[in-house]
Amino acid sequence: METMYDTLLQLPLFQGLAKEDFTSILGKVRLHFTQHKSGEILIKEGSVCNQLVFVLKGEIVSSTSSVDDSYWFTEVLQAPCLIEPCSLFGMNTTYVSTHVASAEVHTISIDKLFVLSELFEYEIFRLNYMNMISNRSQMLRSRLWAKVPGDNVETRIVDFIFSHIERTSGEKILKIKMSVLADIINATRLRVSKVLNDMQQRGLLELHRGEIVIPEFGKLLS
Repeated sequence: METMYDTLLQLPLFQGLAKEDFTSILGKVRLHFTQHKSGEILIKEGSVCNQLVFVLKGEIVSSTSSVDDSYWFTEVLQAPCLIEPCSLFGMNTTYVSTHVASAEVHTISIDKLFVLSELFEYEIFRLNYMNMISNRSQMLRSRLWAKVPGDNVETRIVDFIFSHIERTSGEKILKIKMSVLADIINATRLRVSKVLNDMQQRGLLELHRGEIVIPEFGKLLS
């Protein structure tokens, strides 16, 4: 039977740590265990990020809005995962998304003070954290310098979605008006509607009122 130790060791930041080191960490670092009910807000967009929050069990829904609130992106994330590790340091240390439990969720959080004073003493943890941040930065840079989509409207829609998501796996939900999407990708509303309906017929997405649901984003890239 999988123990809490086993679950924690699956998390990217702890991978590679010897069990003896991990036991030592648990003896020094103050861990906060929390259970969240379905629908409960774990973290709200704009709140200060002063801790690392690990999702050990369950499923969360992460939603991010555009600056002008004209559209929202939502992603479903499965445990185990770490919530916004990039928000812990830097010029802006507030969360960029709102994270809600979609079922019963178990989390563990570690204060920033303990991350700096204790966890960073372990080379494996430091390397894992730097690799995580570096990989995220490199991924965003590669998207920025990727080839600009041509006249193909479907390609432009997929590229727009791809440029906003955190992970390529799992369900994605885009809340947006058809006219707003048309303006963003520089196409007519009629053309966008026709392409989206065609994608729905091929089983790539589902259309609802003011909402586009992508059950599995990976299918859009194949």
